[in-house]
Parts: sequence; structure tokens; C-alpha cells
Amino acid sequence: MANPGTPTLDQLRIFLAIVDTGSFAAAGRRLNRAVSVISYGIMNLEQQLGLTLFEREGSRKPVLTTAGRALLAEARAISQGIDGLRAKVKGLLDGLEAEVDLAVDVMLPADRLGKVLRAFAAEFPTVSLRLHAEALGAITAMVLDRTAVVGISGPLAAGVEGVECISAGSVPMVPVAAPDHPLGRMERIAPGAGRDYTQLVLTDRSRFTEGQDFSVLSPKTWRLADLGAKHALLREGIGWGNMPLQMIEPDLVAGTLVRLHMPDHPGGTYRFAGVWRRDTPPGPAASWLLDQFVALGANDVEEEGFGDI
Repeated sequence: MANPGTPTLDQLRIFLAIVDTGSFAAAGRRLNRAVSVISYGIMNLEQQLGLTLFEREGSRKPVLTTAGRALLAEARAISQGIDGLRAKVKGLLDGLEAEVDLAVDVMLPADRLGKVLRAFAAEFPTVSLRLHAEALGAITAMVLDRTAVVGISGPLAAGVEGVECISAGSVPMVPVAAPDHPLGRMERIAPGAGRDYTQLVLTDRSRFTEGQDFSVLSPKTWRLADLGAKHALLREGIGWGNMPLQMIEPDLVAGTLVRLHMPDHPGGTYRFAGVWRRDTPPGPAASWLLDQFVALGANDVEEEGFGDI
């Protein structure tokens, strides 16, 4: 049996136009071709494949054969793939990035991140995205090391040589514990009481925070590099610690965590900043991402009486 030939993209587009418009004449109008050209294109495609794609007998409207229906999805995939390729090439010629590496602080509210990235996918369908979620100084380190082109960092990016920053909102951090934790059972917490219990502390291994502590009150600490693990351990009553208020609000409502009203440690404001290398300005897609985070961050409401962390 002879092997099928290789159809051209033009032949596949003619095939799809007939299917979508319902007739050879309508396909000709869509493609700005004569009906004879449409008929000739389909005849050549059928000869290339060795298959009949349309039933032409007994009907004024071309009807797909079994073989035609079987090949329709493949023809659409090829056509859409070519369209995607052309869109990506056009974007590259226009200066649009092929890929954006974004690093975000784990404290960033998940719903905000999801909203921005959902809009990004719609706005830049040809741009691939690599997302990195890190803690503390790791965001700035990734931008400086060119692992990420832009980042949404915590306050540690300020003043770092070679990095530009723009304010991108904030989140309140509050001390919490499980309701059966000794601090969680206290009606009134005396000043300094937090020092007597293990504090769960978020940490990272970047050079910007090595050997540094932030909002650490107790000499007894467990250090974790994962905010989700810290959240889980707090709910288990293993220790107390600071958490983004938005992240643990469902726990406060359900009673799986309680907010600790500590007179010497009420909490604080954790500020975000969009960051990028001074010598590598972000391209159109990366700049769009930064603009979205900055715009949403402008609506953040700070807790009264909180200082900066």
C-alpha cells in the first residue's frame, strides 16, 4: 500500500473553511478564492491523502465522510499550531518576550497571584511563564542572579545594589497559635510570655537573610523554609508564630487558630515591592505583570497601629 503524501497548510485551511462555512462557495468567499480553486485544492488534498473527505453525491451541501471526520481534529490542531507559531514570531519581532520568569514572595495573597496570572494568560497567550515562590531575600537573589526577570519581594529588596523597586502593597502579619496551645488558652497574655514557648519562624538560605532574624521574639525557635509547613505546624499546636492575616482568616473563623493579643508583639505590616535588575529593564509582558501587582497592591488596607516588619 502506498504511503500518503504530505498535505500543504493551504490545503488544510481550505478543508477547514469548507467544514466551518458549510459549502465550497462560502469557503471561497472566506478565503477570497474562486470556487474552482477551492474544489481543486480539496481534490489535490484527497489525492495526497488517498482518502475521500467529502460526500458530494446526493447533497448540495458537502458532508464529511468517516475519514474526513477522523482527520478534522488533526487538521485543526495543525492550523492552530501554525497560528500560534506565527503569533509568537510576531511577538518576538515586536519585542515581546518568549518567556517570563517571575519570582513571588510566599506571603503574597494567593487570590491576588491567581487573578494576575489568569489575566496574564489571556493578555499574552504566546508568552510562557515560569513561576517561582520563595521566601524573604530569595526573591531579590533570584532577580540579581537572573533566575527571574522580575519579582514581587518582601521589604528586604530595599537598598540592594543593582535592584530597582516599586511599592506593590502590603499584608498584615499577626501572631497566632492553636486554641489548645498554652498561649492560645490565655485570656490575657503577659508581656514577654511568648519567649517561653517555641516560635515557628520562616527562613530561607539566600545571602540577603543569612544569619538575620525578623520579628523573632522567643529564643526557642523552629525554622522552616515553607510557609505551608509553618501553617500546618501552627494548627498542630507545635508552636506560635506570625502569619499573613488573609491566609489564616478561615482558621480564625473555624477556630483552628486563634489570634494572639500579645502586648509586646501585636504584629506588623509586611510590605511588597516589585523588583528588577537596574541593568535589565523588564520587557512588555514582565512590565505588564509588575503594573498589575502594583495596581492591586494600592488597594491594600493596613492594620491600625502596626509598624513595618
